[in-house]
Amino acid sequence: MRARPVQLLVLLAGILAVSTASIFIRYAQPAASSLTIAAGRLVLATLALAPLALTRHRPALARLTARELRLAALAGLFLAAHFALWIASLERTTVASSVVLVTTTPLWVGLLSPLVLREPLTRRLALGIVLALAGGIIVGLGHAGGARAAAGPAGWALLGDLMALSGAWMMAGYLMVGRRLRAGLALVPYIFLVYGMAAVLHTLAMAATGRSLFGLAPATWLWLALLALVPQLLGHSSFNWALRYLPASFVAIALLGEPVGSSALAFVLLHEVPTPLEIGGAALILSGIAVAALGAAPAAAQAEL
Repeated sequence: MRARPVQLLVLLAGILAVSTASIFIRYAQPAASSLTIAAGRLVLATLALAPLALTRHRPALARLTARELRLAALAGLFLAAHFALWIASLERTTVASSVVLVTTTPLWVGLLSPLVLREPLTRRLALGIVLALAGGIIVGLGHAGGARAAAGPAGWALLGDLMALSGAWMMAGYLMVGRRLRAGLALVPYIFLVYGMAAVLHTLAMAATGRSLFGLAPATWLWLALLALVPQLLGHSSFNWALRYLPASFVAIALLGEPVGSSALAFVLLHEVPTPLEIGGAALILSGIAVAALGAAPAAAQAEL
């Protein structure tokens, strides 16, 4: 049995949804900090899920074991740390370095999945990882012409690089924990717990730095609401749904489709013309996803419940 087309279609829809994130963030940035935007996105997504999760899925939440609650908290911690580390890296190093390092997520998931999840790394999946990573690096290099070195003390840029790399590790942990927990937990209870934990952690971080969600302009709230609805609830939730049926390493590769979609939207909406390197890198990313989809099929069949 091969992977069902619906699973790949849901992932495609997820890629398209998360591709809007950078556009909405760009529109919100003039009036809100990156940390405020991340917190608002997660808080609104959690509040939107609360009525459904606390009514229709209340029995499932009540049946959660201590182990499942620990795993959900861990996934939320990984997600919050990913956002925090990646955003902080952009303040310390160049955009090119940050993008190249944070898009190494599929490599770490692919290498760790056989050990942590007992999911074999097939040849096609490995080839897909290599192609997609090469594409991510090329896209990052395509940004280099417009990137600026971050100003700061000696070692500041190196710290930013380490933060971006750590952000990739956190996303890898998020996907692998989610893969294990989603095997026995429905989607809505899972994302309600995980997004809620990440929202609490980001809100605490925002408060600690003297920021607040109160006092934002209505237009800013509109962009935060769109961030919560489209890339978070539709996009990330599609990836979390797919984790029940597809290997975590393949879902990680699918995440690399985001910069391709974002570049296309930026071209249309923000009039940002991609460079030849960015176009070539996008082609490699799409090729890697296609190859990995074929490699993920046998493993997906084994993972279905």
